Formats: sequence, C-alpha cells, structure tokens
Amino acid sequence: FQYENSDLPVLNNIHVEIPKGNTIALVGSSGAGKSTFVDLVPRFYDVSKGTILIDDIDIREIKIENLRSFMGIVTQDTILFNDTVFNNICYGQPNSDIEKIRSAADAANATEFIENLPNGFDTIIGEKGILLSGGKKQRISIARAILKNPDILILDEATSALDTESERKVQGAIDNLVKERTVIVIAHRLSTITNADQIIVLDKGRLVESGTHDELLLMNGQYKNLYAIQFRDIFK
Repeated sequence: FQYENSDLPVLNNIHVEIPKGNTIALVGSSGAGKSTFVDLVPRFYDVSKGTILIDDIDIREIKIENLRSFMGIVTQDTILFNDTVFNNICYGQPNSDIEKIRSAADAANATEFIENLPNGFDTIIGEKGILLSGGKKQRISIARAILKNPDILILDEATSALDTESERKVQGAIDNLVKERTVIVIAHRLSTITNADQIIVLDKGRLVESGTHDELLLMNGQYKNLYAIQFRDIFK
C-alpha cells in the first residue's frame, strides 16, 4: 500500500493469514506501518496491489456498510458525543434496551462508575466525553464494542495513554471483549500481548518477524530488542 501523493510504499510484500478466533498482535517502532495495516481491513483505504480476503472473498467486493457491520474498532482516541452514557454505548445499535446496555457495561468494567455519575446511564458526558477520565471514556468505548458483538475486533493501542490503574481496569474489559473473536491488536506495551496466537513485527513497512512470544524471544531479533527495552531488568 502507498498513499496517492507518495512514491514510497507504506507497506510492502505483506502476507498474513489470520485464522478465525485468533488474536494477532502487531508490534514495531513508530512509523513501521501498524496503523496503516489495520486501516486497510475496514477499507479506510484500499490496497495499491494485492488483495485482502475474508473467507476467500476480496473485501473490495463487499459493500463497505456490510463489511464494517461485523467489525468493532477501539482506538487510543475514543469517539464520544455530547450525549448520555446510554446513547454513547448504543451508538450504531439504536434499538438496544437497558438490560443489554447494562450487560455490555458490566463486561467493560464500567457499571460501577456509571452508577456513581449524577444521573447514572442518563448522565450527559460532554463533548468528546470531557466530563470523564481517560480510563472511563475508554471503558464506554469498549462497552459500545461489546454491545455490537463484532466478529472481527481491531484494537489500536487502546491502553497506551492510560495510567497504571486505569490500564488495569481497561485491560480487564478488553479481556472480556476479545473472547471468541478474531482480533487484530496494535500493542504499545508488549506485556499485554504475550499470549497472542501470533505476533507480527513490522519494520519500515515490511514484515520482518512473526511467531508466538516465546518463539520470537528465541530468535534474538527485533522483537527481543523491543521487549528488552521495556523490561530491561529481565535481561540483565
């Protein structure tokens, strides 16, 4: 893939197969092409060469509305509206009842703080959720994804901007969200993806390593270098 105004590809010679129900993690330094990789799956952009297939169907043959209907996306920058908690969670699922909303909030570790808001689920949270902390906003976003119940889930550094306590609560919500789904996750903190079925290491738009956490450590390559930077004490 390359942008129209660029002569150089952002991603080049990428071949990845993701079995249904597996969790695939993307790691690499800034600018390696991780976000571009996940942006191609819901067709925010189309590939310049090659194909992306889901169940052997080229995704360009699927109506974008239908394609995105079975995908859930949780990013570092949450998208919330100047509306109630209830309406923010059920955005895109307008016929959801309070029991389904509450169940999604429970799974997202969000019910307790929601019920402590002035008007509970009917509390208006301000433009972009300004009245909530980062961790609370993220859990609202995760509750929305849980309510949608997507087959394919994309997590783009969903915890990287949070403090340790908020990250713990959000990670617990993510653990509930990823069950029995096909997941593509961009990881900033490598500790969150050590149990992934496959870890893909990107560097300057190329796939340079892939394998499980243990397999990649044994390769003594880029993944081990990235891991050592974050966990220096382990390798002393």
